[in-house]
Amino acid sequence: MKKLFIIAALAMLSCQLFAQVPQARTRRSATTTPPPPPVLSREVSGIVKDETGQTIIGALVTLKSKVDTLRTSTNEDGIFIFKNVKYNVFNVTIESIGYVLSLRKYSYADFTPKLVLDPVVLKTKQNVLNEVKINGTPSVIYKTDTVEYRASDYKVHENATLDELLKKMEGMEVGSDGSLTHQGQQVVRAKLNGKEFAGGSVAQAIQNLPADIIEKVQIVDDYGDMAARTGVKDGDPQKVLNVTTKADRSVGTTGRVIAQAGNDDRYNAQLFVEHINANQVLGVIGNIRNTVNGVASTGVQGGATNGGGGGSGVGAGARGAGTQGTTQSGSPTFNYRDQWSKKVQVVSSYAYSFNNNNSINNQYGQRYTSYGPDNFTNDNTSQRNNWSHNVRFELAVDLDSANYLQLNPTYSYSNSTTATNISQDDVDNYTTGFEHQFQKGTTSNLSTSTNYGLTALLVHVFKKPHRNFSVQLSLTQNNTVANGGSDKDYKYFADSTQNTLIRDSTANLLKSQTNRNTVLNARVTYVEPLSTISQIEFSGSINRSTNNAKAIQDSVQANGQLKDLTALDNIYNFTTTQSRIMLNYRYNGTKVNLTLGATAIPYNLTGNKVDENVNQSISTSRSFFRIIPSFRFAYSWSQTERFTLTYTGANTDPSFQEIQPFTDRSNPKDLIVGNPNLTPAFSNSINAQFNDYIANSKFNLSLGINATSIDNQITTNTVQLLVPLVVTPTKTTYENINETNYINLSGAQAIVGRYNISKQSDNREYNFALNGNITYSYNPAMSNNALYHQTDWRFDERFGPRINPNENIEFNPYVGYDVDRTFTTLLGARSTIYKTTILAVDGKMYFIKTFQVNYSATKSFVSSSTGLTTNPLVINAGFQKEFLKRKNLVITFDAYDILHQNKFLTQTVTPTGVTNTLSNSLSRYFMVGLRLNLQKWSGVPKRNGRAMQRRGDGSFIYE
Repeated sequence: MKKLFIIAALAMLSCQLFAQVPQARTRRSATTTPPPPPVLSREVSGIVKDETGQTIIGALVTLKSKVDTLRTSTNEDGIFIFKNVKYNVFNVTIESIGYVLSLRKYSYADFTPKLVLDPVVLKTKQNVLNEVKINGTPSVIYKTDTVEYRASDYKVHENATLDELLKKMEGMEVGSDGSLTHQGQQVVRAKLNGKEFAGGSVAQAIQNLPADIIEKVQIVDDYGDMAARTGVKDGDPQKVLNVTTKADRSVGTTGRVIAQAGNDDRYNAQLFVEHINANQVLGVIGNIRNTVNGVASTGVQGGATNGGGGGSGVGAGARGAGTQGTTQSGSPTFNYRDQWSKKVQVVSSYAYSFNNNNSINNQYGQRYTSYGPDNFTNDNTSQRNNWSHNVRFELAVDLDSANYLQLNPTYSYSNSTTATNISQDDVDNYTTGFEHQFQKGTTSNLSTSTNYGLTALLVHVFKKPHRNFSVQLSLTQNNTVANGGSDKDYKYFADSTQNTLIRDSTANLLKSQTNRNTVLNARVTYVEPLSTISQIEFSGSINRSTNNAKAIQDSVQANGQLKDLTALDNIYNFTTTQSRIMLNYRYNGTKVNLTLGATAIPYNLTGNKVDENVNQSISTSRSFFRIIPSFRFAYSWSQTERFTLTYTGANTDPSFQEIQPFTDRSNPKDLIVGNPNLTPAFSNSINAQFNDYIANSKFNLSLGINATSIDNQITTNTVQLLVPLVVTPTKTTYENINETNYINLSGAQAIVGRYNISKQSDNREYNFALNGNITYSYNPAMSNNALYHQTDWRFDERFGPRINPNENIEFNPYVGYDVDRTFTTLLGARSTIYKTTILAVDGKMYFIKTFQVNYSATKSFVSSSTGLTTNPLVINAGFQKEFLKRKNLVITFDAYDILHQNKFLTQTVTPTGVTNTLSNSLSRYFMVGLRLNLQKWSGVPKRNGRAMQRRGDGSFIYE
């Protein structure tokens, strides 16, 4: 009986133990692979966040077990990593100023080589001393190639978009057209959670993404996908905006609809719908509008103007000019991104855009010549219709743990038609005699362009840490066809009036142009680690570009027959081959980052030109070789204080047209003479940047200076030829023909200093921003075989505080002063000075909870040495009423240029002349509109029941 009891007890115990074994084990047979053997060491990693979901940087992390005592701190993405952990049961302690200490125990299977812990959330201490004003993450962080802003520290009104958030961030300047400048440099592309968004359009991203879904805003020095994977950086980076969404705003749908209508047939309609589910994004952005050209922007956005260096403009704080007319435009964009599996991700976009513009261009001015002044007046009208398709696709595949493949096919097609009516009057008091020529006629052109491309990238990561190898191949082809013509009447008069006609003539030409360009690029990189913080980098590339071009002109005779103008034909083909062989040493320390190396560049150009006059082919060939040093030094005192010093050298090779061994007569009024003896230009550039963000004081300082010198700069020498023209048997006048020659000149140099200083109050109710730049440039040049130089000084200073005493008032005064002085030694040319002072204010006021009034006023004081002076006062105002519980339905009314003073004149001053462009006067108008914002979110992305972890760029990790 006792034995039976013991047997029964053992049977029951066996059943219970069997039930606790995983199902996979119950099916194991004698031939099943045994469990993996225990590992000798393992890697343990995790991420630390605060209660709002923001990562915490610099938290102290300690891991202890029976045989381990390891310490580290969280990196710039809040991540910590322990290597060589010997025991599978351990404790982890996490400490950070302002947070409650966290102690957690962990126990894992002893055969797992890599352990990823659940995110650790630290709670804020309730009895923190008053002087501790920040948590573990400052508002602004300076990383190696990234400036990162913590979005939750910048307050915006409900239903605001990303552009309104950016205006409150240090160093950001937002244009009314959706352009974005960071610390004086243009941001050219946009990403969402690490991948291109809406085809990369910055305007589409910042004007449509809701501000309340944003976790971080990053400005990235982007060297391309290959550099992101391998770490090998070559060439100059692009400034890229990357936006990361909040974890609880990463599953759901957001939408925005705008409809507006106004006087003079103005209308504006926009649609934005985006569905987000972790790495899955599906969206459509569309707009269609009809606008009136010639309305100057106030130039006041985010406390800064949008004026750049260069030309001179007169208006309400804006440089450059529009012409009169109207523009109808539209651009639906579709974007799709998805994680098809743990290893496969796709990103794609399609955009169709059209732009139909009719314009009136009224210009007058004076050109300086060696024979005297040339006074001109142009009155042109044109109709230009453009439309295009653009398709982009990216397939990224993690083939296995060591190999990564990325394919990027692209396709674009564009069509453009232009028809112009021309009326030009030239009255010239040359030393060779008086000349009055008037021309009137039409020109037309139809052009199409088709572009195909494919890029493939393969990256192999070796078992040894940091050792990797990559290959990238790309092939692109562009085919362009342009057909057009001109039909003009030329009349010559005896005096400055058009009363006494001496002679007239006509010219009717047809033009046909075709061009095919094929580019093949191949690049390989290899990285060999010397230690955990140093490595050797090798990169080799070859770029081969083949170009075939043909331009033919025919004359239409009075009887309608065509006559070949072989002297004006231009038929040629050329191939350029450029290689780059780079070897770098890189040191990546905790505070110091250093890169030293050199790049060898061999270059070859060969080509043939067909001279149909003698039925002969003329060939040319050039080869060059240069070694360019590279240097980059970065020192980080902390995550908020950084200094960088960079030297780069760049080769600029002459184009085939510049070295062609013949004279291009395709435009008989503008002859182009090639110079086969040209050598490549070489630029030396030194860039220094200092950034410091004092978190407790909310004070940011950014200083930058760039110095560039150019040896053998390729420039032009335009010689003005006066060709005798017999008007009557007793009257001979002259026809002015320009002959452009290419030469090398050394000595060009430029220095640009930029600064940005901003101070915000503790509660960010007051934000004081002072920024600007000082530019000096010296450029040698040649005109009519006479050597001269031009020196330019520019001071552009801007002060724009943003005042938000409470959530109902925004008040933003602005002062800007810009002076541009140009000195030239060219005989007969003028030195110029151009001054602009802008006093402006804009803001919003909310009252009775759902009403808003917005306003802007800009007073400009513009003067120049050419006698042009204007002082317009432009006042805009608007009213809004919010509806529904979430205040997401808004009725708007806006009135622009209430005083009707925005009739402006644009002036462009160069060493060889002055051109004035008149704007239209339809700047006073109103718009009535409706805006609807919709959002619905369903929580944090999860996988296998756990919240998904993220990379530093915001992308989610599928495990």
